[in-house]
Amino acid sequence: MSAQGDQTDWTRHRREVFAAKEQALHAARQAEHEQATALIREAVARFQEAGIAPLPLRARPYTGSGTVRTDLTGWYLKQDRSLAVDAEGRYYVMRVEGGLWARWRGATPEPSPAPLVVGRGARDGDTFELQELLEMRLQDPVRP
Repeated sequence: MSAQGDQTDWTRHRREVFAAKEQALHAARQAEHEQATALIREAVARFQEAGIAPLPLRARPYTGSGTVRTDLTGWYLKQDRSLAVDAEGRYYVMRVEGGLWARWRGATPEPSPAPLVVGRGARDGDTFELQELLEMRLQDPVRP
């Protein structure tokens, strides 16, 4: 076999290894999201049973101050109102574009994949197990 053939085999092998790792990472993230969503749905049922009403949710702009109206209702997970869930069990990072247009018309944050560990890798070191955070909000909900 020629040196070029060896190089081609090595390149193909590297591509296959990379694709397999990428597929495994995607499967792990999807499994984590499904597990976290189940926890959120269970917590939403507990919020409702406890009489904790959903709130109109507001988002913070990426730059600037103030908040932006959204068409979402749900429960904030953190006192700083940076994370929220809705009645369908979707998880939101409450950050949006904050230009004049968004402030006037409002914005709709897109749901994010729900993590089992909230804040993992964040610079502030403020991490919580999702289950712990949901339990904290059941005991001490964010009020309007």
